[in-house]
Amino acid sequence: MNPPVRKGLFAGGNFIVDQAKVIDTWPAQDTLARILSESKSNGGGPYNLLKDMSRLSPSMSLEACGLIGEDPTGDWIIEDCRGCGIDVTQLHRTHAAPTPYTDVMNVANTGRRTYFFQKGTSALLEPAHFDFTRTTSRVFFLGYLMLLEKMDQFEGDVTGSAQVLRAAREAGLIAAVDCVSVPSRQFREIVLCAFKETDILFINEFEIGQVLGREVRAERQDMNRAATELVSMASRKESMVVLHAASGAVAAMADGSVEACPSLAVPGSDIAGTTGAGDAFAAGFLLGVHDSFPVDQCLRYAACSAAMSLSHVTPSLGMDTMENCLRLEGEYGYRDF
Repeated sequence: MNPPVRKGLFAGGNFIVDQAKVIDTWPAQDTLARILSESKSNGGGPYNLLKDMSRLSPSMSLEACGLIGEDPTGDWIIEDCRGCGIDVTQLHRTHAAPTPYTDVMNVANTGRRTYFFQKGTSALLEPAHFDFTRTTSRVFFLGYLMLLEKMDQFEGDVTGSAQVLRAAREAGLIAAVDCVSVPSRQFREIVLCAFKETDILFINEFEIGQVLGREVRAERQDMNRAATELVSMASRKESMVVLHAASGAVAAMADGSVEACPSLAVPGSDIAGTTGAGDAFAAGFLLGVHDSFPVDQCLRYAACSAAMSLSHVTPSLGMDTMENCLRLEGEYGYRDF
């Protein structure tokens, strides 16, 4: 019997609800600020990626894997995913902790944001929650390294994230992983461990600086050097580092080749918010990977998806089809990079 033809995206890791509030001022301790408006949206790499992909490629099959609470916030995630056509069979639930959420405080007159994160069930997610025998997806995405407590822990010389990425590849999926920008004494070790089992590592200039132990500037030459240095540490010839910044992105392959693409020159007046832009970038890139496009086309997809995401304050409500995202090239053009 021939193996099934793999299609679709399977994304696992952090499923978070962002509870955003616009306040009139940032208060001094023990004083009061007024809430002017509030909203709720998806948050976390895999959740954002799946929501983005449901708009970029409406016909693609989408599957979620994570751990959320038996609470109203968890109910909201299930309903939201189902409404976008996302399979929630492997979106597990527990009474052991609340569904992760972030209270985002936006100051009306400055645009400054402050985040209060409840890690909840994301700290309890572990490799046993992932079953790759039940999926026929082509691409697997895991996010975020540094924000999944159990998955970031080492058992001997291997983390839970590395175990999951290896299982995905052994099942025949393309394995991709993303990080989050938090300082950690083990940042380098956790990322490099996962990278050994990864086909595509998404990383930004701050994060790659944490791995390499030096500052990496968001300009093409330094990003080329950094991505090439990191991919040289790969243990597999298929591995790729996709390094992205507000200015542009580079993709370095283990064979020594490098592709680059600037960001679109979106004017500040057209930027409603930057939350989720990195996840939108990854969604566009992985759409290209899913469809077997060359790396330069994947980077182009990523740049246009990221630009489209800037049109709304939430991570995914500004997203549109890839056809419409590509039209932004003619509207904005590209930055110098």
